[in-house]
Parts: sequence; structure tokens; C-alpha cells
Amino acid sequence: MAFHVRNLTGIHLLFLLISLVFAHGRIPTTLEGPFKPVTVPLDDSFRERAIDLPETDPRVQRTVQRFEPEQISVSLSSTYDSVWISWITGEFQIGNSIKPLNPDTVASVVHYGRLKIALNHQETGHSLIYSQLYPFEGLQNYTSGIIHHVRLTGLQPDKLYYYQCGDPSIPAMSDVFYFKTMPVSGPSSYPKRIAVVGDLVLTYNTTSTISHLMTNHPDLVLLVGDASYANLYLTNGTGSDCYSCSFAQTPIHETYQPRWDYWGRFMQPLVSNVPIMVVEGNHEIEQQAGNVTFAAYSSRFAFPSEESKSSSTFYYSFNAGGIHFIMLGGYIAYNKSG
Repeated sequence: MAFHVRNLTGIHLLFLLISLVFAHGRIPTTLEGPFKPVTVPLDDSFRERAIDLPETDPRVQRTVQRFEPEQISVSLSSTYDSVWISWITGEFQIGNSIKPLNPDTVASVVHYGRLKIALNHQETGHSLIYSQLYPFEGLQNYTSGIIHHVRLTGLQPDKLYYYQCGDPSIPAMSDVFYFKTMPVSGPSSYPKRIAVVGDLVLTYNTTSTISHLMTNHPDLVLLVGDASYANLYLTNGTGSDCYSCSFAQTPIHETYQPRWDYWGRFMQPLVSNVPIMVVEGNHEIEQQAGNVTFAAYSSRFAFPSEESKSSSTFYYSFNAGGIHFIMLGGYIAYNKSG
């Protein structure tokens, strides 16, 4: 990917561009620049600290009980009147003897409404698990917690909604979170700030990047590939900045899937309230037994593929006010139409 955790150019550019639209009523040309930055200044005291957050860091540890929701996130559907709520329940397993959880044992329910004290609407969705399996002696296999995706529909544009997710029959419900819907689609209607990030990883640099992003209060986050970098680790949790340099003799490119769970927990304070739209990068390939790839990516995130007439999680589109985004990944088969 062209983006790196040290590079916040995309965030600044989109914040600046959207703000200029509001100031001038149109998108100005580069001939009218340079323009004064509109973002909060970056505190670069953490920069150049591309050291992984350890699994003992409180921000990545599991803090819920049994089947209470964690790793909660919001994603957009294809139009302003619909969003996806996603979360995980139950604990992942890693080792030589793993037993996948049964998704049917926990319901996928979201209560939501315009008032925090009156979540009068309810939607249900679907759930799944995925596994990362390696057919080689000594490598540890992984199976995820139960991943839930629920689509909310019939929402009003540019409005604040509150929600709570989980299974009320257990009971195992989350705290109350919120999100704001996108403006109605039109040539003069835009979200105020959009953040574009890539190669987030999960390092101390990541913490300063996300802190800076949150300080600027975006309405939408675009993650243009390479999220957790779980594929820079062996299945025993040993990591390296360069997999091929350190682990050239491994029979398959291993991953340490718990890094995905750590990443989801770290990101929850942002993406439980601000929609995030993701497209795959090379670090999401994660080949496993049977030549299966992209299992974590395609399972953990909600995509408006069906709503936008796509048959794949690798490409889809959606509206955010007067902007029509086409998320086109680099790993879809391009030698045939689809």
C-alpha cells in the first residue's frame, strides 16, 4: 500500500477538501491554493515509534464477560437511510485442539432510536465464525468468537441515533453507543470531514494516528487496506517488521490471528460511533489450508456489497451525501466481469 502509519496526508487532504466545499460552495481547483490547514495540529511526540502494542496493553485486552459484545463497529450501507452494526461475542481459541463456537447459540439484536433513553426500534441480523487453519505440524490453529452483523434500515438523513447491541435473552447487551447518518445524497450535501487512513497496524504510532484522527471529529473513516498486520507474526505470536527476512523457512506464510482481536478492541472507541469503510490490502491475504484467503477480512467487517449490486467483499460502492464512493480492491479477479 502507498499509505503508511507515519503518513497522515490523506486525513489532512480530505478534511481540507470537505471544509473548502463548505466554505466556497464548490470544490476549488489546485490553482486556487495553497489553502490554510483546517485540521487540529498533529502532536508528533509519538512518531517514529513503530513498536507493536503488547497484548498486555489495557487497550487491547478483553474487558467483557461471557457473551457480552466487544469490538463494536458501525459501517455504512449503500445509501444514507441504512447502516450496519457489527460486534463479536465469545472468546477466540488458538492452539492444536480448537472447537469452533456455534453462531446459533447467540442472537444478533440491535435496539436503537433517536433518544438515548428510548431505544424503541429493533433489528436482527446474522452471525458467523471463521477459522485460520494450517496443515503443518507445530503451527497453531485459530477460531474466532461469534461475529455479528445487523443492518438498520429506514433511518433519517443527517441524524444522531443511539443503539445497543447483543442478545437480550441471555442477557448480554452492550453499553449504549451512537452514530450519525450521512446527509441526503445531492450536489450540495456533504459530510463535513472524512478521514482516509491505511496501514494502521497496531503500534504506538497507531495510537497517535487514531488520537489525532479522533481529535478532528470525522464523520466517516475510509481504511484503504492493511489493518492489523497479523500476517507479520508466526502462529506462536512471534513478530517481525519483515516476515520474509525473519521467517523465510516457514512452510506457509503464517499469521497470528489474535492481533485482529486486539485491533478490534483498540479501534472500538472510534468505530463504535464513527462509520468505517474498509477495502482489502496485501496484508489481508492470509493464506491458509485449502488455499483459503482473506477469511478474517471478509468475516470481521460488514460491507454493502449486496446493496450496491456487488458479488464480492473486494469491491462495492456507497453514497456519503453528494459523494459516491467506489471501493475497488486490488485482489478481485480482473480478467472477467462481475
